[in-house]
Amino acid sequence: MSPLPGFPCDPDLSARSADEAARIGWPPPVRRVVPVNAVIAPVSADDAVVLALDATRQGITCLKIKVGVGDDLGRVAAVRNAVGPGVKIRVDANGVWDLDTARRRLEALARYDVELAEQPVASLEDLARLRRLVDIPLAADEAVRDLDDARRLVRLEAADALVVKVQPLGGVRAAMAVVETVGLPVVVTSMLETSVGLAAGLALAAALPDLPFACGLATAALLAADVTAEPLVPRGGMLGVRPVVPDVALLERYSV
Repeated sequence: MSPLPGFPCDPDLSARSADEAARIGWPPPVRRVVPVNAVIAPVSADDAVVLALDATRQGITCLKIKVGVGDDLGRVAAVRNAVGPGVKIRVDANGVWDLDTARRRLEALARYDVELAEQPVASLEDLARLRRLVDIPLAADEAVRDLDDARRLVRLEAADALVVKVQPLGGVRAAMAVVETVGLPVVVTSMLETSVGLAAGLALAAALPDLPFACGLATAALLAADVTAEPLVPRGGMLGVRPVVPDVALLERYSV
């Protein structure tokens, strides 16, 4: 279980996800590698450029920039100028904007060729209204927690894509049911798990029929430590689909 600030996870759903991994196994993959994006936190424009260039040198061709805090317009502009047109830029506001602010900010950001705006407003209703006001494609994330939310998103035509986290949905198959209900392109992302949890997200991304977007699964390096000797870290902008074996000594070191 990986409690993420602002995105609480039901312990029963975490347990269901773990049970699926341990006893049932995951659906067979249809791809052996999954493209991933890098995440740029709400830092200064200069620091954002350093992080962006470092990511692109590692072969990552999609950058997700956190917005809604500080000079987000300056941050996005600086990164776009630094990386050029060949790198995709995505923004994520985590639902902090109201409808009018989101409209104004996304209109200003549109000049920087933004691929996708993740959860710019909090509710599905506002997301649906915003989608009719701006040109940047919108993705729902925090607003979809279960199948009922997925059905409401479809009814409202609230988004162009869906961000999916395996753990809070109760496993890979439960996440696939949400994806099938929504019928939209998907970005699979993490709850900042160790590589054990990331393997579940990777299994979902590997099993989806289509995967048009880079996934937010390159987060193992953000942790101070992991519980496997071979963490799931990208090579050339890709994560290889493979089993993750926990290391007993590391489990003991970091157990509570």
